[in-house]
Amino acid sequence: MQKYKGFPSRMPGTDYQFTIRRANPKGATKLIHRERYRDRKPADQRADKAFLEQVVHYFGAEPFQRGCLDAGRLSWFFGREIISATESFDTQSYESLLKVDLELVRISFPGILE
Repeated sequence: MQKYKGFPSRMPGTDYQFTIRRANPKGATKLIHRERYRDRKPADQRADKAFLEQVVHYFGAEPFQRGCLDAGRLSWFFGREIISATESFDTQSYESLLKVDLELVRISFPGILE
């Protein structure tokens, strides 16, 4: 499992997790498409923005391995702002390649790319 030195493990001052410490011996948790409803708690919305901001800052538009990034947090963006970088994408692999759709980030989270 790829670990990203310098990537924050959680949102500062909260328990919102961004990374995991070690690989699950049974395999990675499956990435799913989660709906982000407008009535989500403000704290959840701040965590979403903080995580996506870190992903954009750390990886930019380049493809990256899923690695130690938290599946729950990734699932809020999977299929929208964070997409598969290959056609043969395995949702349960730590080695799967992802990439950021910067145009959608610009629309969904204005201010992150400025």
